[in-house]
Amino acid sequence: MKISYTLLLLLFVHTAFCQKTDNALTKAEKKQGWILLFDGKTTTGWTTPQGKPVSNGWQVTDGLLSTKSGGKGGDIVTENEYSDFILTLDFNIEKTCNSGVKYFYAKYPTGGNLGFEYQILDDAEAEDNKKDNHLCGSFYDVMSPDKNAKRVNPPGQWNSIKIVCKGKSVEHWLNGKRILKFTRGDEAFLSAVEKSKFNKTVPAFGSFDKGKILLQEHGGTASFKNIKLLILK
Repeated sequence: MKISYTLLLLLFVHTAFCQKTDNALTKAEKKQGWILLFDGKTTTGWTTPQGKPVSNGWQVTDGLLSTKSGGKGGDIVTENEYSDFILTLDFNIEKTCNSGVKYFYAKYPTGGNLGFEYQILDDAEAEDNKKDNHLCGSFYDVMSPDKNAKRVNPPGQWNSIKIVCKGKSVEHWLNGKRILKFTRGDEAFLSAVEKSKFNKTVPAFGSFDKGKILLQEHGGTASFKNIKLLILK
């Protein structure tokens, strides 16, 4: 069956038009007020937790923000703090890798610099895979993701996450599915924190309503792209 040149051209144009451009905002996203936290070329907008420039243990290559395996780059944080927001990003990790995205990252007088961690992990082969609330998508060491809703692609493949924080409500999403929802300060939250390693924090863990976004370096190679944030009003 012959396909006309015009039809082929239309298919090509349609495909090109629909393809997603990494590290860029669509017209709709710009109109809605989304901002890019990573421009695909530099580490502009990011520092170490101590406010120093990002070390060469992190690299920006081919539109990816990546840790170097064994590079000891340390964690990096946004320059700005955020409270009510939607955060989305894509990640890809190597086998056995442990990483994470922290939010509401702030300094506690007792406990030090802490944040809520959306755990990123190779569930199958990483060392820290013995507890449900340490697996990929969990609120690290506090709450476990919904096993029935969770669908995670293996190391070497891309996954997309979304974190929604509005008032006291928090949601973790993975590959288009909500896998965890909780309310800061309610009975279930306080009980889970009491059983976690954050139970000695002063003020109580989760008391801060705003903080920085953190990308964790934990020894393995983890790559990030399409890091976008929408401030909720």
